[in-house]
Amino acid sequence: MTLLPSIQLSLRPGIVEFGWGHPDSALLPVEDIARAAAHTLAQDGRLALAYGAEQGPGNLITPICTRLGHIDGTAPPAEQIFITGGVSQALDLLCTTLTRPGDIALVEAPTYHLALRILRDHKLHLIPIPADQDGLRIDLLEQQLAGLRSQGQTARLLYTVPTFSNPTGISMTVERRHALVELAQRVGLTVIEDDVYRELWYDATPPPSLFSLAPLGPIIRLGSFAKILAPGLRLGWLLAAPEIVQRCVKSGLLDSGGGVNHFTAQIVGTFLELNLLDKHVATLRVAYKQRRDALLSALRRYLPTDCTWRTPQGSFFVWIRLPANRDSAALLPQAEAAGVSYLPGALFHASGGGKRYLRLSFALLPAAEMEEGARRLGAFFQTLS
Repeated sequence: MTLLPSIQLSLRPGIVEFGWGHPDSALLPVEDIARAAAHTLAQDGRLALAYGAEQGPGNLITPICTRLGHIDGTAPPAEQIFITGGVSQALDLLCTTLTRPGDIALVEAPTYHLALRILRDHKLHLIPIPADQDGLRIDLLEQQLAGLRSQGQTARLLYTVPTFSNPTGISMTVERRHALVELAQRVGLTVIEDDVYRELWYDATPPPSLFSLAPLGPIIRLGSFAKILAPGLRLGWLLAAPEIVQRCVKSGLLDSGGGVNHFTAQIVGTFLELNLLDKHVATLRVAYKQRRDALLSALRRYLPTDCTWRTPQGSFFVWIRLPANRDSAALLPQAEAAGVSYLPGALFHASGGGKRYLRLSFALLPAAEMEEGARRLGAFFQTLS
């Protein structure tokens, strides 16, 4: 009988795997989650095991509002929060609720590659908007919107990761955040702000969220417990104007089965109630900053000087630029034969681009393994000189 895998992560013997953007399982708070689960079942296990409220349980929505109040300075009202099965499920639900096949979706370039897959699943027409070292180019976004209007077309939404972008680690400047919010309000553009890495900062706190600059405007903010607690929870939240929340609440999926991931939501609500999350996030910041610094140090030692990168201030990733005329996707099979893997930059572009780039993750691997991976990658690149 064939044994099926129990987890998504698959590590190949003999290869240092920089491609997986997964947290190290050694950093998962197993004992504290067990404590929260036991407390939840002891308090009212029947409630936790029932069909959940469509919007999500109040014992999770309330502490999320409180936590966002500490982060943003102002706590949102409960009617603006909707509990989701992680950011991926939230994005999928928003596409189902707000778009139809053939609609135009604007996407940052580069951007989270798996979000592109979800948007493509909904048969949306993706148009990339370039980003630079200061984040999304608002001037180019405005030009694109004007061009669409001149053709009698409109964009249904814009997807962006403005804070510690995946893959680049860059955060959009405050000036551009204000400009994006003003533009979105002026033209009626729905902006989906993927904000999963906000609490994983290593040197300084990030700029304010887009949503906090326009709490009743066109911004829909997505958050998740995957990166700051545990990915197997498959739990997140959506923050939006009440009418958007109600459109999600009234979806047929929730009418059939109630709130998504209700039992897990109850446990995470208890985790927050027991004040366990702040301590865990602080631990993650220290651990991931050490791993980031270890990888950057190794890259400086081993990679050729014509490979360049920026120090990410948060998230899990280092975005490396290769010399001209290098194609990271074409080179990947040879790199893996040399014992190291990465994600090619082209994956993060909706319509061409990114060939000279690759993404490395420092979240999963211990420092010694990343050191060896950087050595192998540098040795491989040296053979191309």
